[in-house]
Amino acid sequence: MNRLGASPSQSSAGLDEWAPSLLKAQLYNRILVDIIIGVLGPGEHLDENVLARRYNGGLAGVRDALARLALEGLVVRKARVGTTVALLDPVEARDAFEARRLVEIQCAVLAARHATDADLAAIRATLADGEAAVEANDSRALAAMDEAFHVAVATASGNRTLAKMVVTLHHQTARQWLTAMQVPSRTESLQALAEHRDLAKAIAAGDATAAQAAMEKALGDLPDDVKRS
Repeated sequence: MNRLGASPSQSSAGLDEWAPSLLKAQLYNRILVDIIIGVLGPGEHLDENVLARRYNGGLAGVRDALARLALEGLVVRKARVGTTVALLDPVEARDAFEARRLVEIQCAVLAARHATDADLAAIRATLADGEAAVEANDSRALAAMDEAFHVAVATASGNRTLAKMVVTLHHQTARQWLTAMQVPSRTESLQALAEHRDLAKAIAAGDATAAQAAMEKALGDLPDDVKRS
């Protein structure tokens, strides 16, 4: 749901050792969302002690979270300089978005063929509070809901490798989307929500062709500034 927003959900945490009950996973989620929605801006210095106080966590958990964010390219860590939020790069965003289209469209097709009842319930659950988040203009909730949906679809594909790729690619594109597109209007957000529900219905119906088309529509198109890059 690019026009709604992006953050690791419980479903994405299930893809690796970062169980959602762990403090380091909770710290990672919160820092990630703040980077994606711009609360922690590009180039901003990230002091570990300040982050620990801000997010009510320990230094070890913050360091683990920053290490994971560094692997995903969202922060840059340098000796004697410290950690900063990675700068936005339209070229990298373009490349990631193109890769994401290939991966997520295939995930939608596979999900329509292989999704279990539990997978379908997980996909629907990510959108359950969509209208409330739109009406409240809750950027954090919209960001978390967006990634939760796309990761749930990827997980339903039954292909663990593709699902891991979706998590990383989603993070790389979400910040650029939110910066380029600015805050979506209520109408745009509701339209995006409807498009994602259409995708969920296609997957539930086992219609791979409809799921492919719905995913293409839900992903939308690149922002103009990314295209120009």
